[in-house]
This record gives sequence, structure tokens and C-alpha cells, in this order.
Amino acid sequence: MTEVVLGVCGGIAAYKACELLRLFTESGHGVRVVPTAAALKFVGEPTWAALSGRPVATEVFDDAHEVPHVRIGRAAELVVVAPATADILAKAAHGIADDLLTNTLLTATCPIVYAPAMHTEMWENPATRANVATLRERGAIVIEPAVGRLTGKDTGKGRLPDPAAIFEYALRVHRRGPDLDLAGRHLVVTAGGTREPLDPVRFLGNRSSGKQGYALARAALARGAQVTLVSANVSLPDPAGADLVRVGTTEELRKATVEAFAAADAVVMAAAPADFRPETVAAQKIKKSDGGTPDPITLTTNPDIAAELGAAKRPGQILVAFAAETHDALEHARAKLVKKRADLIVVNEVGPELVFGQDRNTVTLLGADGSTAIFGELPKDDVADMILDHVVARLDAQVGHARRG
Repeated sequence: MTEVVLGVCGGIAAYKACELLRLFTESGHGVRVVPTAAALKFVGEPTWAALSGRPVATEVFDDAHEVPHVRIGRAAELVVVAPATADILAKAAHGIADDLLTNTLLTATCPIVYAPAMHTEMWENPATRANVATLRERGAIVIEPAVGRLTGKDTGKGRLPDPAAIFEYALRVHRRGPDLDLAGRHLVVTAGGTREPLDPVRFLGNRSSGKQGYALARAALARGAQVTLVSANVSLPDPAGADLVRVGTTEELRKATVEAFAAADAVVMAAAPADFRPETVAAQKIKKSDGGTPDPITLTTNPDIAAELGAAKRPGQILVAFAAETHDALEHARAKLVKKRADLIVVNEVGPELVFGQDRNTVTLLGADGSTAIFGELPKDDVADMILDHVVARLDAQVGHARRG
């Protein structure tokens, strides 16, 4: 059982922390809720006590003989602040300790995860951005807020991510511990399968579910990375903290990936872009004529996104390509590794009962340096971490080479 401190700040999203608390307690973790005075204006102390099964700590001087402002932080194995307001981010960044929660944040030595929720203007304010940068530099995890409906009629970036996504993210951070080996790095991950329209109803596509790409995004976030997730036709929960870009076609995938690539340290091309698209798209649904033979569909080749990135990458950037093959997988993958100028290529054999839509994967990882790593059948989350281990090793090697230079 993990001892979790759930800090709750004064924002309308405080009610969502009730669901987050339930997820922790029902999975067997012990939770001490530490709400701010403003949070209690939204959700009262009896609610937190009933859901956690524990007394609620609210004041520095409550049970003063137990020194709660020190004891709670020291006992914590994981601290999650959700929602985290602009106020708490500012106080934490500047070491202000004017209530029980801010004292707890100063005394905790375990991983701390902040899940911000505020209006878009507040999140984008230079003061907030500077405070977030300071916290991240010190090893705290500040996940990116979601985009969506805010208070009232406002819509934009600043929405609290889904509690289930925060829960999963926080547990991954706890399992990894304080070693955030991708902190300060920007990773672009692509996921899913593109769809090329044939007419207003039909499209050419593939069976990719996006599960491996989403697993890579979750793993990178838990290791401290800033993650841009370019998602093509995926119906999976949004990973908490990812900057999500939704696309449909291969050209849309290309445009979004190339744009994000410029500022990235590494790009992991887990998406399955369609190799071909119809040369023309019918303006109306193509009708079936009685007894007639359908007109042939002429295909044209889509751009090779990974090859374009490989040709444009700057020194130090890492490119990970994927090769999903139905036969002669290693032979085809080695040729792609060279053609795309990738640093690594993830190889797997695919088919209706293999990989697509499954929760487990069996892959071989080939390196441009001649290395080969074979992963037995594993959950896709484990495969993601093993792939990222190799990405981190190459990023670290680039840093070491630069220092020696």
C-alpha cells in the first residue's frame, strides 16, 4: 500500500478530485487529503473524510503535538496536487509555506505531481509559465492541462485532465521513483492509423489501434518528458499531460509531426500512416450499379514521413521508426532503418491476430549502430519503457559526446 497525499486547491475542478481519491482508495492505497481553505469552499471536509476513511488535515496547528506540517510530508510516498491552481504553483515555486499543504510540499521527499486546472489566460501567463519551469527544473512533475470546456462558456487549455488518467500517470511516476531521466526533454510520439478518404463515406485505412503509441506517450510523461502526441483516429483515453494533436490523413500526420519535430529531442513514429491514397476523392458516395463492374481506384503514394524527418534531423536528435511487417520482418526493417536514416527501428510482425488492438507486443529493436535487442511478449507499457531506455541512452551519449567535444 502506497501512502499518498492528495492536495486539493480552490478551483471548480475540486469536485473531480473526489473521483481521483476514490480510484486511489479502491485500489488499496492509503490517502491523506490536505485541502486548502479555498478548496473547502467547493468540497467540504466531511466528504473528504468519508471518501478517504481518514481524518482530513486542514490546519498547521491541528494536533500540533504531532507536528503535522512536517509529519505528513515525511510519511508520503507520493504527493498529487489536483487541481493545482496558479496560486499553489507560485507558492511552491517560491518556497512559500503559509498553510498545511504548502508546508507538506516543502517537507516531502517523494515524487510530487501537480495537475493544473485554471483559465487559459492564467496558464499562459508568463508568471505561471516561469513557475512551472522552475518546479520542473527542481524535479517536480507538472503535467499539461487538457483542452476543453472550462468554467462557464470558456473553452481552451486549462481543463483538469480526466481523474483516471491522472491516477494512472501518478502511479507510473511513483513506480519509477525520483529518477526522471527524460526531464527537460521534448518527445514527439505518433500513434494510430491514418485514413485516406475515397468518398464522403468510405476510406482506406489500417488496423492500428494506437495502443503502443499511447503507451509510449504515457511512459515518456512518467519519466518527466514534455510530450507532443500526434494521434491519428484513436479512441483511447487522453494521456494526462500530453499535448495532443488529432489528425486524420497521412498528410495531416506529416504536417503536425514535421511542425513539432523542429523543437523535439526525439521523435517516435509509432503511427501507421497509409502508404497510398486515392488519386481522386469522389464528391458524392460512390454507388453500386446493378450487375456492373465498379470503376478502378487509382492510388498515389503518400509521403514517407520518417524518411523526411531522417533527412532533416539535426545532430543530437533521435529518430525511432517502426516497421510493421507480415513477412521477412527483419530483412525489410534493416532496409528501412538505412533508408529513413533512423537511429532505431522497432520491428514486429502484424496481422489480424497479431499486435493490432492487443495489449501485448513482441518486438525486435534494431539500432543504426548495429545493435539488436529482442523483447519477448510483454505488455505494451513495458515495451514502451524498454524502447525509451534505448532512446535515453542515445540522448545521454549525445550529451557526453558534446561535453567531450
